Amino acid sequence: MPNLKEVKNRIASVMSTQQITKAMKMVAAAKLRRSQERIIQMRPFAVKLESIIRNLSESQESEVDNWFSQAREEKRILIVAISSDRGLCGSFNSNIFKGVMRLVLEQYEDQYRKGNVVILPIGKKAAEYFRKRNFQLIDSHAEILSSLTFSHAAAVGEAVMRAFREGRFDKVEMVYNEFRNVATQVLRTQQLLPVVLPTATATRTNPINYIFEPDQSDLISELLPNALKIQLYKALLDSNAAENGARMTAMDKATENAGDLLKELRLSYNRSRQAAITKEILEIVGGAEALKNQ
Repeated sequence: MPNLKEVKNRIASVMSTQQITKAMKMVAAAKLRRSQERIIQMRPFAVKLESIIRNLSESQESEVDNWFSQAREEKRILIVAISSDRGLCGSFNSNIFKGVMRLVLEQYEDQYRKGNVVILPIGKKAAEYFRKRNFQLIDSHAEILSSLTFSHAAAVGEAVMRAFREGRFDKVEMVYNEFRNVATQVLRTQQLLPVVLPTATATRTNPINYIFEPDQSDLISELLPNALKIQLYKALLDSNAAENGARMTAMDKATENAGDLLKELRLSYNRSRQAAITKEILEIVGGAEALKNQ
């Protein structure tokens, strides 16, 4: 039988842990409501902007020729990995790490062996993970997640576009968790650059003749940089909501597990206490019998 004092100490420790996980669950729930509202408001805008660019591209007589959509030989690859700054959020971060490693080994193994796969980590956990595995890293933008605004996302987007335009990278991929609901996050891999535009020969069921000012090429060239920034910002909002949902679920499960452990410990404590009382009674009875027989 375990020592009563040890069991009592364990009960106090588990109760303290349960209070912490309860508090963390409540904090995550409050943050989730705010982040969920932000991503729900952002999605229609991102979809509409993508639709505008698609319509412009499909109605253009010739293919758009700009550096955003220039396909090159894939020698150097940049992967934007969006994780969290803190742990205690279940498999949220491990899914990102597995997704990046799977992408590297399945599509860019040759470039990886030559040292031509570079990671841009957004979040402290991604920076720590890929640094330990000797990946090449460029600027870590951990501060973005603590105060997530469009200006921060736009700064990262501009840096990525500048690196692609200058030829430092031939392709840019993004790996993040998409928010579905509190308990579900879907791992997404998205190609940021070069931008894949619809072909000019795409058929339209109901063609509409628009009058453009300025011309379509200029409009697309102007909209594409903003569209890329919006895509990155949307991915960050998705990841933020998914992180809060994952943390809330993980803390809820931890609180539940702590409750189950408390039941077992209290049962063990009562059994040990009952055994100790029974032993004392037997000793008293045995002593009384011994005195009676003298």
